Amino acid sequence: MTEPVRGPDLSGLKIDARARRIPANRRWVVLSAGLVALLLVAGGLYAFLREAVAEVEVATVRADKGGRPTLLNASGYVTPRQRATIAAKITARVNEIFVDEGMSVEPGQVLAKLDDSDARARLASAHADQNATAATVGDLRVNLENAEREARRIEELWERRLVAEQARDQARMAVDSLRARIVLAREQVAAAAARVKIAQQDLDNCTVRAPFGGIVVSKDAQRGEMVSPVSAGGGFTRTGIATIVDMASLEIEVDVNESYIARVKAGQPVTAVLDAYPDWQISGKVRTVIPTADRQKATVKVRAAFDKLDPRILPDMGVKLTFLGDERAAPTAAGRVLVPRTAVREEGGGAAVFVHREGRLERRAVKLGQARGNEHEVLAGLSDGDQVVTAGINELRDGQNVRVKR
Repeated sequence: MTEPVRGPDLSGLKIDARARRIPANRRWVVLSAGLVALLLVAGGLYAFLREAVAEVEVATVRADKGGRPTLLNASGYVTPRQRATIAAKITARVNEIFVDEGMSVEPGQVLAKLDDSDARARLASAHADQNATAATVGDLRVNLENAEREARRIEELWERRLVAEQARDQARMAVDSLRARIVLAREQVAAAAARVKIAQQDLDNCTVRAPFGGIVVSKDAQRGEMVSPVSAGGGFTRTGIATIVDMASLEIEVDVNESYIARVKAGQPVTAVLDAYPDWQISGKVRTVIPTADRQKATVKVRAAFDKLDPRILPDMGVKLTFLGDERAAPTAAGRVLVPRTAVREEGGGAAVFVHREGRLERRAVKLGQARGNEHEVLAGLSDGDQVVTAGINELRDGQNVRVKR
């Protein structure tokens, strides 16, 4: 039987135990290198996490310099007293339109021209009727003069008893008839003139003008569309040409709870803060308190006028209104400042803010005073000029690295 082929015998090969041992000094080097590498990795990870900064919005705290006491806060909108959607008085097609959104218009300025071909035809027809009626008056006058001469001759002949009395009566009747027809013709001329005026008015109605000066805030029709003073055509007919707002008539309208309406009176000073410009306080006065209440909302409408208008104030902007007292408060003590209300975080009955200082956040506990429109009075914890974070404060932490959003 054939013996199996055997490979080389490796059982005799071995590594000397002394060679497998790592010297103590080398083991210490390996451990030290591993520890250093671990520390470097941990430090790099920590540094990376610390350098992952968030962007924040900040506002500068300003000192409270005193002023009138706050009696009431309310929210509402900027509304114009004079706003109008300009419509045509007739149903016609738009031939030309001369305005666009944002344009300023003067009183009487042409906004659009409508198709006036029918109106011009009616005006020409009315003029023709007036001329024809006026021509009949001239013909009747000639006939009247002739009838009067004939009547005088008949009268002379009748006095000499050369004609019968019936001929004299007929001559007189002819004169009176022509005089009556002339009166009628003159009335017909006046009626024709009135029809001319109506036709002219129809033609003038084809030109749409601005009833007052202002800004065009909406362009409601285009060239080629049909416009009408009433809705027609299954929704394909426009009822307006453009909407104009008198920017000089802008004011504030707010709803005040009827429980507090006794605190409001005409002429009372107010401070308005637009939602679009939260750091801008605008002074004004109560113009009127609308003498009726809304039974569903239990509120009363109050309108306030701006002391000075600004181009940044636009219709339908949201606004927060603060009603002030009549007497000025004494200057506040040092340390009292005003901060945006969005910068304050409620914490278990207390309040805190995040102060931005050299790229790092610092949590500050603060003592709050009264709310003033879009701001809050801080009695302690902040100083004039501090920068506080105004957005996303619930996601921030003390000591966090941040950068200011530009």
